[in-house]
Amino acid sequence: MEIGVIHLLDTSVKGNMFQVVSEYGFHVCQLCGWDSELCTPEVAERVVKEAREANVRICAIWAGVPGPAEWNFTEGPVTLGLVPEQYREERIKALKGWADFAAWVGAPAIITHCGFIPENMTDPEYPQVVAAIREVAAYCESKGIGFWFETGQETPIVLLRTIERVGTSNLGINLDPANLVLYGKGNPIDALDTIGSYVRNIHVKDGLYPIDGDRLGEEVRAGAGKVNYPVFIRKLKEIGFTGEYIIEREISGEEQRKDILQTTNDLKLWMQGE
Repeated sequence: MEIGVIHLLDTSVKGNMFQVVSEYGFHVCQLCGWDSELCTPEVAERVVKEAREANVRICAIWAGVPGPAEWNFTEGPVTLGLVPEQYREERIKALKGWADFAAWVGAPAIITHCGFIPENMTDPEYPQVVAAIREVAAYCESKGIGFWFETGQETPIVLLRTIERVGTSNLGINLDPANLVLYGKGNPIDALDTIGSYVRNIHVKDGLYPIDGDRLGEEVRAGAGKVNYPVFIRKLKEIGFTGEYIIEREISGEEQRKDILQTTNDLKLWMQGE
């Protein structure tokens, strides 16, 4: 179980783009890309070269999609992921591009948010969402890589139900326990009873439950929110999880750096059961 960090794919960086990862002392990262124009063999070649030089392994590609993205309860359902029909075609294309990129750089999977997947399985939109996810997942499967859902906008049972209906052999979950809290979708520890066998990576993030019907809860440093990390990690061990713990702190600047360093130390203690 290795500790790493989520890291933005940024070709404007002078020098080695993985230097920041190395400076934290990490040898693994999730590489996060939003600009699908970067999905080229040339960029992939640079990524492979610089990751090797920095001794950093890419444990997955976090794949962003074009178009609007509102991380809230009001516009979120009509802007996020593969759920909104008006953006679906271009987003399927973008995710296939990220699948190509992942294969070129040797990453085992792509990860994305699929959006506010309908809770009601009889919703007429639900089969279309499943079909869209299946198209991307099958393309990933043809490239020999996984398609992993990041938890967030859906409840654990909806995620399980959708995985079962998509039905490809390469499906997994990037479990962000904070997102289950921030969106009010469930308790991350209990969620492992439902989706634990599919968990491949963890986002180490924390948050508070929503207290306003229109807004997400507040993200906070890992250990300062409602995710009980010592218990969460213990249960992950019990179910046989051996993947990466990827630190994500959605702020910037010096406070982000300090929180990542503190979370690294805290994680080591939690993993030892202290």
